[in-house]
Amino acid sequence: MAERDNNPPSPDVVKRLMQETGIREAQARDLVRLIGLDWSSLVREAKLIASPPRD
Repeated sequence: MAERDNNPPSPDVVKRLMQETGIREAQARDLVRLIGLDWSSLVREAKLIASPPRD
């Protein structure tokens, strides 16, 4: 099993991701921990989380 990084993600990145995509802080933190600082990947995944479910 992979070790989890216990270092908190950058507050600036988390805040910017929340503002630009409308996701919650916990969601933004989780994405940064999983993806890292690749901004385009973060935004893509955050938009998927923020989008309303399709019928």
